[in-house]
Amino acid sequence: MAIVGKSDSGKTTFIERLLPELIALGLRVGTVKHHAHTADIDHEGKDSWRHGRAGASAYVVSSPSQLAYVARTDEEVPLATIARRFFEGFDLVVAEGYKASAPHRVELFRLAAGHESLLCGPGEAMALITDAPLEHEHRFALDDARGMARFLAARLDTLREY
Repeated sequence: MAIVGKSDSGKTTFIERLLPELIALGLRVGTVKHHAHTADIDHEGKDSWRHGRAGASAYVVSSPSQLAYVARTDEEVPLATIARRFFEGFDLVVAEGYKASAPHRVELFRLAAGHESLLCGPGEAMALITDAPLEHEHRFALDDARGMARFLAARLDTLREY
């Protein structure tokens, strides 16, 4: 599922609060951060970056505590494909972004950020996190990460359908 919203709405901050709540429920959770613009993930000058510049189609950076896989793509890889390929055995994958393509979206709309309208159309978001007086069947306050975690945990079977 993806937390979506306009720029500076507080998506990252909410995810930082949501993850410990999901983990406290006994869930194994992974995350994906969508970057809408073309950007180098690796850092210029690093040995791994040099491997990619030399022509490697994919490479891994590995240490005793972390592993990063970098691959060149001809087109954007869908969130569902990423979830299947890299998160087998996880209970839930929480993405930040993928506002147009995520199969399950929760919109974060923060009035205090100065936005005037929702990103998602009617019926597109399975829940709404907001500080605005907006109606939604599944509406959560900006500080209700625990409630959102319980909401998601209760729908794991549905969230696995994509």
